[in-house]
Amino acid sequence: MAAAWLPFARAAAIGWVPVAPNPMPVLPERRRNEHFGRVCINISGRKFETWRHMLDKYPDTLLGSSEKEYFYDEESNQYFFDRDPDLFRHILTFYRTGTMHFPREECIAAFDEELAFFGLMPEIIGDCCYEDYRDKKRDNQERLMDERISEMTDNEPLANLREKMWRGFENPTTGTPATVFYYVTGFFIAVSVIANIVETVPCSPLPGTVTMLACGVRYERSFFCLDTACVMIFTVEYLLRLYAAPSRLKFARSVMSVIDVVAILPYYIGLFFKDDSLSGMFVTLRVFRVFRIFKFSRHSQGLRILGYTLKSCASELGFLLFSMSMAIIIFATIMFYAEKYSKNTKFYCIPAAFWYTIVTMTTLGYGDIVPQSIIGKIVGGVCALSGVLVIALPVPVIVSNFSRIYHQSQRADKRKAQRKARLARIRLAKNASGNAFVSRKKEADRLQRSGVSSDDMNLKYSPYEAQHHHLLSCLERTTVSLTSLILNEYNIYEFIEILYI
Repeated sequence: MAAAWLPFARAAAIGWVPVAPNPMPVLPERRRNEHFGRVCINISGRKFETWRHMLDKYPDTLLGSSEKEYFYDEESNQYFFDRDPDLFRHILTFYRTGTMHFPREECIAAFDEELAFFGLMPEIIGDCCYEDYRDKKRDNQERLMDERISEMTDNEPLANLREKMWRGFENPTTGTPATVFYYVTGFFIAVSVIANIVETVPCSPLPGTVTMLACGVRYERSFFCLDTACVMIFTVEYLLRLYAAPSRLKFARSVMSVIDVVAILPYYIGLFFKDDSLSGMFVTLRVFRVFRIFKFSRHSQGLRILGYTLKSCASELGFLLFSMSMAIIIFATIMFYAEKYSKNTKFYCIPAAFWYTIVTMTTLGYGDIVPQSIIGKIVGGVCALSGVLVIALPVPVIVSNFSRIYHQSQRADKRKAQRKARLARIRLAKNASGNAFVSRKKEADRLQRSGVSSDDMNLKYSPYEAQHHHLLSCLERTTVSLTSLILNEYNIYEFIEILYI
C-alpha cells in the first residue's frame, strides 16, 4: 500500500503544490530495521503482534529488555511464553497506551502473577481501575490470612492446657466444654442485665406500710444472691481468660478485659466497704454494672462488626466531632448576642446557649429554650440546616465501611462452612473408598478360595470395576517384594491407603 505522503510528493514534483518546508518522512526501506520491526509474541498458542519500539519504551520490563531473548524461538521467529493469553492482552495494552487496566472478572492472584512475571509494578494501573484493584487485593489477602490462620489452628498440635483453653475461648465450636461454657456465660450475662433493670422497678410495699419500694430494696437478699452468682461466673471467666491468654499484659490492656473488670468491680467495692463511711464514694460505681451488656460482644457477631466499623471510622468520627464542636461554639456565640437584649431570655451566657445549639443541630428540638427575636430565629434555622449537613457528610463513609466489614465477615463464614463441608466430603470419600476396596478384596479372596476363576469374578462387576480390580491384582502380583518391605514399616491400613492412592 502506498504511503500517504506519496501523492503529495508527486504533485510537488510537477508543480501542482509547493514542497512542504518540513523534511519528508524517511523512506520505507530505511525504516526496516530491528527497532521499528514487528514482533510476534506467542502466548500459549495465541499470537500477538506489536511494534518493537513499543516494547523498547519500557526497558525495565521483561518485554522491553534483552531478557526476552531467552524466550525467542528461531524456528518460528517469535517469542514464546507459556502464560495466560487472556491476561496478556491487558499487559500488551499497557505497552501500546501506557496505561494498565485491571480486568475485574479475572482472579487477582493470577493477575499479580502475570504482572510479576513480566516485570510490571501494580502502581502502573490507571486511576480508573486502581481502586477496584486495591479493594479486591485487600479482600483476597484477608481471605488468604483467614485460611492460613484456620489451617494453623486446625493442624497445629496443642502443646499444653493453656493453648487448649484459649482456643476454646476464642472458638467455642472446638469442643463440647467450650460450647457449654460459651452458652453458660451468655445466659448469666443476660440474667445480670435483666436483674439490673428489674431491681429499679417499684414493687409492693412492706407489710404495714404504704410506701412503694424498688424491687432491689424489697427483695434485697434475692437480688444480692443473684448478683453474687453472676459476679462469681464473670470473675472465674476473667481469671481463666487471663491464665490462658498468650500475652497476659496485652490481654489486660485490651478493651474487653477493661469491660470485664469494670463490670465486676462495683460488686467487690460494695462488698468490702458496705458498712464503712467510704462506701458512699463508690455508690455511683454501681452504674458501671450496665457495662456488662458489652460482654455480649463476645457472643454477637453484629456487635463485633459494629465495633470494627467504629474503629475503622475513627478519623471520620473525629472529623464529625470537630465540625460539630466548631459549629456549636459559633452558633452559640451568635445566638447569645442576638438574644442578649430580649426580655426573659434564657440565653444569659454562651455556655447556656450550647444546649440550644446541640438540640437544634441534631434536629432534636426539645423546645425548652427558644429564641424570641427575629435575628435569633433566623440564626436558629441556619443552625438546624447546618446540623443536617454536618451530620450527613460522614454518614456514607461509615455505612460503606460497615457494609464492607459485614460482607467480609459473611464471606469468611461462608469460606469456613465450605471448607468444613469439603473436608467432610474428603474424609467420607476416603472412608468409603477404603471400605469398598477392603470389601472387594475380601470378596475376591473368598471367591478365589471357592475355586471361581478370575474371568467369572470380573463378570460380577461392571467393566470399569473389573478393569480396576484387574489392575490392582496385577499391581499386587508385581510388587510382592515391595509389599513385604512396606508392611515392615507401616501397618496394614496405611498400606491399603497407599495402594489405593
